[in-house]
Amino acid sequence: MSQFAINLLFVGASFALYIGIAIWARAGSTSEFYAAGRGVHPVTNGMATAADWMSAASFISMAGLIAFTGYDNSSFLMGWTGGYVLLALLLAPYLRKFGKFTVSEFIGDRFYSQTARIVAVVCLIVASTTYVIGQMTGVGVAFGRFLEVSNTAGLLIGACVVFAYAVFGGMKGVTYTQVAQYCVLITAYTIPAIFISLQLTGTPIPALGLFGEHAASGEPLLAKLDAIVTELGFAEYTAHHADTFNMVLFTLSLMIGTAGLPHVIMRFFTVPRVSDARWSAGWTLVFIALLYLTAPAVGAMARLNISELMWPNGGISGEAVTVQQIENEPEYDWMATWQKTGLLDWEDKNGDGKIQYYNDKNADLQAMAAEKGWEGNELTKFNRDILVLANPEIANLPSWVIGLVAAGGLAAALSTAAGLLLAISSAVSHDLIKGAINPNISEKGELLSARIAMAVAIAVATWLGLNPPGFAAQTVALAFGLAAASIFPALMMGIFSTKINNTGAVAGMLAGLTVTLIYIFLHKGWLFIPGTNSFTDADPLLGTVKSTSFGAIGAAVNFAVAYVVANMTKETPAEIKALVESVRVPRGAGAAQDH
Repeated sequence: MSQFAINLLFVGASFALYIGIAIWARAGSTSEFYAAGRGVHPVTNGMATAADWMSAASFISMAGLIAFTGYDNSSFLMGWTGGYVLLALLLAPYLRKFGKFTVSEFIGDRFYSQTARIVAVVCLIVASTTYVIGQMTGVGVAFGRFLEVSNTAGLLIGACVVFAYAVFGGMKGVTYTQVAQYCVLITAYTIPAIFISLQLTGTPIPALGLFGEHAASGEPLLAKLDAIVTELGFAEYTAHHADTFNMVLFTLSLMIGTAGLPHVIMRFFTVPRVSDARWSAGWTLVFIALLYLTAPAVGAMARLNISELMWPNGGISGEAVTVQQIENEPEYDWMATWQKTGLLDWEDKNGDGKIQYYNDKNADLQAMAAEKGWEGNELTKFNRDILVLANPEIANLPSWVIGLVAAGGLAAALSTAAGLLLAISSAVSHDLIKGAINPNISEKGELLSARIAMAVAIAVATWLGLNPPGFAAQTVALAFGLAAASIFPALMMGIFSTKINNTGAVAGMLAGLTVTLIYIFLHKGWLFIPGTNSFTDADPLLGTVKSTSFGAIGAAVNFAVAYVVANMTKETPAEIKALVESVRVPRGAGAAQDH
C-alpha cells in the first residue's frame, strides 16, 4: 500500500470518528451548544481542554521553532504551562461559580454594563480570530502534505472539514470530539518520538533521551547537537542568545494570555460544580505535560537528524549531500514530497551537484565558503511548521507511523479551531445578538445565528490563513498578547477588586486592546496585509520588545487606565460589591472569631 493510501486511511478513519461523534452529540439546546449541558466529568473535561489547548501551535509548530532556535524558544513551554497554573488558581473556579455561559456575559454582569459586555465581545473576537489564523495555517500545512496538494488547497479542504463538524455539534459535540482528538494527537506525537529516541540514544523515553548519550558518537546528545550546529555557523543550541528582557515579557504575555483565552475559559463552564473546575484544570495540566515534556526532545533530535542528512560525510569538513542522492535515495524521499507543498525547497546555486546547508550570514564561514566556491545556503526554504509532520519521514520510520502523525497533526489543528470558532459564535449570538440587539430572539434563532457566525469566522480565518503573519506558533503568540492585554485584566479586576467600576473596565479594555493591536500591526502589517508594516521584530519600535511580547505591556496599560478612570468616576454599586464577595468567598463561610 502506498504512503498516500495509508495517510488517507488514517486521516479518513479519524475524521469519520470525529464527525460521527459530532452527529451523535449534536446540540439541541442553547445550554448544550454553549456549555454541553454543564454535565461533563472533570477528567473528560481535562482531556477535552488539553485537546482544545494543544493546537497546531503546540503539535505542529512549537517543536519546529525550538529545533531551529534552541533554548531561547523554551519560553513557549514556560509561558503556556505557567498560564494554566494561573487559570486554575485565580480564574476557573470563580468564573464557574458565577454560572454564566460566556466570558463576555460575566464581564457584562460583573461591571453592570451592556457596553462592557460588547467591548468584551470585540476583544474576544479579535483575539480568537488571530488565534484561528494560526490554526488554519497548521491545517493548510497538514492537509497540503498528506493529500499531496498545495498549501492553499490544503487550507481550503481543512476549512470545509472544520465547518462540517464544528458548526453542528456546538460545545457538546466539540467536547466529546476533542476527547477522541486528544487520544489521537498524543499517540501520534509520542510514538514517533519514542522511535527516534531509541534510534539516537537507545532510551525509549524522549525526555530522558534528550539528556542521554548519542549512541553513534558516545557524546551527550545535546553536546553533539551543539557541535554540529555551531560548525554550520548557527548559534549554540543550548545557550541563551536572545534579549532577556524581551524573553521575560514574552513568557509573561503567554502566561496571562493563556489565563485570558475565552475558548479555554469556556471549557470550565461545562462541569457540574465549582470544585470540578479546579480538578479539570489539574487534569488538563497532566494531559498537556505528556506532550510538553516530549516537545524539546522532538525538536533537538529532529535538528540533529536534518543536519546529518544534509552533511552525511562528516559535517562541513566533509561533502554535502548531492542532488543525485536527494533525487534517488529513499531516505531523502521526504524532501521531494514536501517540496510539492511549497514549504521546502533547495537550489544548487553554484552548480556543483551538491546542496550546501549552512548559515551564510555568519562572517566566520564566509571566507571558507568563498574559498570552496559556495554561493550561499542552498537549502533555500525550510518552513518551521513542517518539522514535526516530516519528522517520521526524516527518521525513516515505518509508513503507518507517518500516517498516524498525519491524523495527529490534523486532530491538533482542528480541535482548537473548533473551540475557537465556538467561542466566537457564542460571543456573537449570545452576547451581541441576544444580549444587546434582540433580547427576545428564540432559542432556535439564537442557535441559527451562532452557526452563521461560526461559518463567517471560518471564512475570514481561511482567507487570512493564506498569508499568515508568521509561523503557526508565532501567530498564536500574537493572539495570546491580545488576550493578555484586553481580557485577562478585566477578569482579574472583576473577581478580586470591588473598586473597578463599569467605566474603568471599559476604558481599560479599550486601552489595552488598542495599544497592543497597533503595536502588532506596526510590526506585522495593518490587518496582517504583507508589506504594510513600519517595523519588524528584528528591529522593533520599542527597544527590544517584539510584537509577540507586547501583550504584557498592554495588560499593564489596561490595569493602569482602569484604576485611574475608576477613581475619577462613580463608585461601584453596593449590590455589585456584594456579588463580587459572594463569588470569591466559599458558600457557608462565616466571619473569623476570636476565641
